[in-house]
Amino acid sequence: MNILRYSNVYFLISGFLIGAAIVALLFFGLKFSIEFTGGSILEIAYQTQRPQAEEVYSSLSSLGFQSSQLQEVGDKGMLLRLQDVSEDLHQKILSELGPDAKELRFESVGPVIGKELQRKTFVFSAFSFLIIVSYVAFAFRKISFPLKAWHWGLVSLLALFHDVIIPLGMFALLGKFMGIEFGIPVVVALLTVVGYSISNNIVVFDRMRENLLRKTGFDLEDTVNRSIRETLGRNINTSITTLIPLSTILVFGGSTLQGFSLALIAGITVGLYSSVFFCPSVLVRGLGNSSKS
Repeated sequence: MNILRYSNVYFLISGFLIGAAIVALLFFGLKFSIEFTGGSILEIAYQTQRPQAEEVYSSLSSLGFQSSQLQEVGDKGMLLRLQDVSEDLHQKILSELGPDAKELRFESVGPVIGKELQRKTFVFSAFSFLIIVSYVAFAFRKISFPLKAWHWGLVSLLALFHDVIIPLGMFALLGKFMGIEFGIPVVVALLTVVGYSISNNIVVFDRMRENLLRKTGFDLEDTVNRSIRETLGRNINTSITTLIPLSTILVFGGSTLQGFSLALIAGITVGLYSSVFFCPSVLVRGLGNSSKS
C-alpha cells in the first residue's frame, strides 16, 4: 500500500480546506460568546419545581436570545448569563419565565475573557508552539540525511496550524449560518486538539526515525510508507475510541456541550488525516525532495 502515491491529492484537499477556513474567518469571523463580549447576569429562584434547562433556553430563544448560558444553583435556583439587556427586555424575560420565578439579582458584567487575557493566551500559545517545535527538532537531531532535524519541527508546526485553522473555519461557518458560538469550552477543546495533533505526529515521526536509522527501506519514500503502515492501526484505534464518546456527548449532551464536542470531533478527525496523509507527504514530496537538490 503506497500511501504517498496520492500526495498531490492530499495537498489539494488540505489546501482547499485551509483556504476555505481562512476565507470564512476573514468574511464571517467567529461568533464570540458572552464570555468574550460581556453581558448581563440574572439570578432567579423558583418557588416550586425548577424547569428543565431546555425549556428555559426555548423561552429565551422566543425573545431573540441566541447567546445565553444557564447554570443551575442549588435545588431551585438558576443563573442566566445573557447579552446586554435593557430594562424593558429584562421585564419581558421575567414575564416569560413565569410568576413562579423570583428574581434574586440582575446586573451588567464585563467579559470573562478580557482583551489582556486574550493577548496573554495568544503569547503563551505561541511560546508553547515554539517549545514543541524545538523539542521535536532536538529529538530528531541524530537524523541529518535525507531529512534535517529542523524539517521535523517545521512539519510539526505546519500540522498544528493545519489542525487548528480548519476547525476555526468550521466555527466561523457554523456561527454565521447556525448561530453556534465560540466560547471557553471551544478554546479548551482546540487546546486539546493541539495535544492530539502533536501526539499523532510524534507516533508516526518516531517510527520513521527508527526505520531511517535502521535503513529498513529502499529509499525515503519506502521508509515513510512502511512507518505509516506500522502506526496506522494505532492512530485509527486511538482516534475512534475518542470519537465515539464525543459523538455521544454531541447527541445527548445538550447545547452547553455542543461547541466543545464539535471542536474536538473536527480537530481529532483532521489531526488523524494530517498525521497519516498530509504531514508525511510534506516531509517526502516537499522537504525530502528539496534536500536532494
